[in-house]
Amino acid sequence: MKNNPFAGLRGQLGLPESREAAEPPRTPEPLDPGTPDSRRPPKPGPVPRAVVRMERAGRGGKEATVVEQLGLSPADLEIWLKALKATLGCGGSVEGNSLMLQGDHRKRLAQVLIERGVRKVIVG
Repeated sequence: MKNNPFAGLRGQLGLPESREAAEPPRTPEPLDPGTPDSRRPPKPGPVPRAVVRMERAGRGGKEATVVEQLGLSPADLEIWLKALKATLGCGGSVEGNSLMLQGDHRKRLAQVLIERGVRKVIVG
């Protein structure tokens, strides 16, 4: 045991020997299959392709990366958006059937989409 200057006080205060002995280890709660969660791996589904492009029009000169033609449901788009925002460290939103990410992320986004199961990524 390491030299602890407060070890002599433990018996006087009525404290347990160690924190691990006082409380049992916690097990993570299982995820409910009906709730979306970014910790859950993506569904293995056919996402044949994605088109990634950058646009500035109508944004006051600020860059935005657009991901289109994913072919996902609106609920799945929200899950993907949350995961992409966390991975890339940026903001974003869902607009129609596309994902809008703040900033120019074309170079990094192609690899991230391939890791998430997109078969072909077209960067424009």
